[in-house]
Amino acid sequence: MTIHPEIAKVLGTLPTPDGSPLDPQALRAGEAAQVQPAEKRLPPHAVVDATARTPAGDVPVRIYTPTDADTFGLLVYFHGGAFFLGSLDTHDHVARSLAKETGRKVISVGYRLAPEAAFPAGLEDCYGVVRWAATEGEALGWNGDLAVAGDSSGANFAAVVTAMAHDDGFPGITHQILFYPSLDLDFDADRYPSMRENAEGYGLETAGLKPFNAFYLDSGADPADPLVSPIKRQDLTGLPAALIITAEHDPLRDEGEQYGRRLEEAGVPATVSRYAGANHGFVQNFSWIPEYYRAFEEAAEFLAPAPKAAE
Repeated sequence: MTIHPEIAKVLGTLPTPDGSPLDPQALRAGEAAQVQPAEKRLPPHAVVDATARTPAGDVPVRIYTPTDADTFGLLVYFHGGAFFLGSLDTHDHVARSLAKETGRKVISVGYRLAPEAAFPAGLEDCYGVVRWAATEGEALGWNGDLAVAGDSSGANFAAVVTAMAHDDGFPGITHQILFYPSLDLDFDADRYPSMRENAEGYGLETAGLKPFNAFYLDSGADPADPLVSPIKRQDLTGLPAALIITAEHDPLRDEGEQYGRRLEEAGVPATVSRYAGANHGFVQNFSWIPEYYRAFEEAAEFLAPAPKAAE
């Protein structure tokens, strides 16, 4: 279907890229200016800023507790932003919605960003927080169920973190949720049909992928490395069950869907769900549209415990 009319209205207001160099500080400031006041955000039971002490150093986290229950499944969330944008604040509303719908305690990670922090600093922060969450499980009221989630570049980190955990023999992660993931940082426009089909006019443009990810790649991230492009990992067996949410009008659509197929071929339960009329970033930018808020509800259904068999 065509792009959703509400999304089309917003796309019509965006300036045409002029090819000028990207200024990380200016772009971050622009994002920060769009953050809604706290009183306009979804109110969970409690929101607390904390510090996770990890082998990579101290990492700021924001912990969302959905109810006054005693125990919770944990969901560690990594925000998107092409590895150089995004923050606990810009994606605060995403974490709040995930906590509300899943009923899990959500730990949002304020990982270090490129170009100031070279690869693999941000990735190490994300993995470190997952291990910290398990170590601090009693204090967090953890019931033993741990999932990870991320959007765009944050979904890249989520996919890589599950592989790192598997390789380290850490069995704690049971589920991974990847919202329109960026899984292949070799941005050859002919690698996936969606790179051509959705090249222009939908917000994220194929020609912009290289410059927007250059801060990360130029910091030492090699696109051929599965720690950078998780779709290049040869053996996907043993990874946690996956929910992969893709957008119809997204250059990155096909790599996410291919990754889902590869997981299934490796014996990993994988659900791929394409949202019609949506573009890249819709979970962050357009979840106020009811049919796109559905992504949070689908995440909750994916994470829900399987019904017990009748005695």
